Amino acid sequence: MNKAIIGKKVGMTQIFNADGKVIPCTVIEAGPCVVTQLKTEEKDGYNAVQFGFEDVKEARLNKPQKGHLKKAGDSLKKYLKEFRFEDCTPFQLGDVVKADMFVTGDYVDVTGTSKGKGYAGVIKRFNASRLKESHGTGPVHRHAGSMGACSDPSKIMKGKMMPGHMGAEQVTVQNLDVVKVDAELNLIAVCGAVPGPKGGIVVLKNTVKNNKVAKGEAGISKNPQKASARK
Repeated sequence: MNKAIIGKKVGMTQIFNADGKVIPCTVIEAGPCVVTQLKTEEKDGYNAVQFGFEDVKEARLNKPQKGHLKKAGDSLKKYLKEFRFEDCTPFQLGDVVKADMFVTGDYVDVTGTSKGKGYAGVIKRFNASRLKESHGTGPVHRHAGSMGACSDPSKIMKGKMMPGHMGAEQVTVQNLDVVKVDAELNLIAVCGAVPGPKGGIVVLKNTVKNNKVAKGEAGISKNPQKASARK
């Protein structure tokens, strides 16, 4: 079964495993989410489930939004996200999805909006090199330099690394290990860093990576890093 949930980044901490090793973790407040819409292949052309996260005042929603959300019950949600699952039959309109959808040892891809850095030059934005600090560089030692355009095509090609707004874009970190799940507090701890600031909205989904972990006779993972992260 595919797994997904909407959450909020709480912050980073560390967890000690049974061997006393430190595991750097990001704590995510995952859910509870409400199933606000079900899309079917017969009606919409594809199968998908829409989740809603975080309560919002009714006064902050317009009439179409309230009409859409009230089909799933009285809970009004601020953030909506659609997930395409291979099998959507386990979900019903109005169901509540909690953090216990994931278990310790799962691998997830976490998507969030990175921190905004404002207007930045090419050195900070794209790690470009600067000119030497000796005589002759003038006032252009941190400039982008030549744009590479000539009489043909007489323009700067799209995708050129230039100064501009840095950050505040969608970033996905793949293949993070779920270290701990607290179903009562709706908290999920994943090993590693997650994009975005504290309080930022993130989405957890099954990883698209194909994890094949070799196991011993007792079914214990032979990968010391992954094994230690699950303890």
